[in-house]
Amino acid sequence: MSGHSKWATTKHKKAAIDAKRGKLFAKLIKNIEVAAKIGGGDLAGNPTLYDAVQKAKKTSVPADNIERAIKRGSGAESGGADWITITYEAYGPGGVAVLIECLTDNRNRSATDVRVAVTRNGGTMADVGSVARVFSRKGIVVVAKTQEGKEITDLDLMEATLDYDPDQINDEAENWEIICDPTQLVEVRTAIQNAGLDYESADTAFLPSFTSSVDDVDTASKLLKLLDALDDCDDVQEVYSNEEVSSEIEAQLAEEE
Repeated sequence: MSGHSKWATTKHKKAAIDAKRGKLFAKLIKNIEVAAKIGGGDLAGNPTLYDAVQKAKKTSVPADNIERAIKRGSGAESGGADWITITYEAYGPGGVAVLIECLTDNRNRSATDVRVAVTRNGGTMADVGSVARVFSRKGIVVVAKTQEGKEITDLDLMEATLDYDPDQINDEAENWEIICDPTQLVEVRTAIQNAGLDYESADTAFLPSFTSSVDDVDTASKLLKLLDALDDCDDVQEVYSNEEVSSEIEAQLAEEE
């Protein structure tokens, strides 16, 4: 899985611009609504909602929007949608496996939007199960390396989470990324907090069991366009892929933007 998150950082740089910001806010709000609907609106008693709210706050989603989403999801306020989760599978340029998670209130719209984004950008839709087998769900807790002027080391995190034996701790530029069993996500996140440390996010995600090497700029550029097209779909919450891209190709792509 080495390099995957680094590439993800590169391929989602457009998320920082205003056009993407509104879409990101909408995705975070959906997550809050769903979490509140499933587990109730009490943050203390609903760890999934707690983490969804924390992520939204760290992404600067307005507090009023967060509060209204909790009320809609929990039924305290009308207007909540009947969200359903749908997963689509595809192959991108270079045979890269792509897993697409949608949260939608219109199955037909989602299916059409995803298919158009894939087929118009050099990809093909895959048979059910053919791509999903490449991925497994994991818990991921992201911790900033520098907190209140103090450098946080991987040894600090290993000591804090020793009781839960996380799968690995990855060095990801300015952050540490703790990979764990998804059923232990809350425990690992809580252990980090109990050690007096803050965390950037705590989520479950699909990680690939193996990677597919993308060894030329043209293929990487086409793949980037496909992934961005999927990200632009309103119903798409997350896009997971198993490409392995060299730093040289990343640098060439960065020069082209």
